[in-house]
Amino acid sequence: MARLDRFPEPMRSHLADLPCPSFQTHPWITGPELSKRRVSLISTAGLHLRGDRPFQSMDGDYRVIPETAQANDLVMTHISTNFDRTGFQQDWNVVFPLDRLHELAQEGVIGSIGAYHYSFMGAADPASMATSAKKLADLLQGDRVDAALLVPV
Repeated sequence: MARLDRFPEPMRSHLADLPCPSFQTHPWITGPELSKRRVSLISTAGLHLRGDRPFQSMDGDYRVIPETAQANDLVMTHISTNFDRTGFQQDWNVVFPLDRLHELAQEGVIGSIGAYHYSFMGAADPASMATSAKKLADLLQGDRVDAALLVPV
């Protein structure tokens, strides 16, 4: 895991000075208990299907990944030179825990798994993701997803 105190200057200062948005500390809606929820993944690992277009610098959009995807179906085009890809290469669940979601559904911990999952490219400015996030919310609602597992990388 990357630790800020191990980054060289000026990268350390740059990262420490980045603005961090504040969010309300309580959910704005209520929903069913976890064992009845339909869950989808949202990762910022820059993942996409092999045939899909790669991410470009500072892309604020996302790629759609079907629930049936396997590890060898995905490619990572995260652009950050500081991004360590070895975890993904060894076990895709580090950045896209779809196998773990299947296990949780089989054990009854979650109700079901969404038909689609999504990946953004995490080096993008969050403000540039706003329009895409609104479109994604509509897709999730259309798939009856009522919980998302956010996997920031």
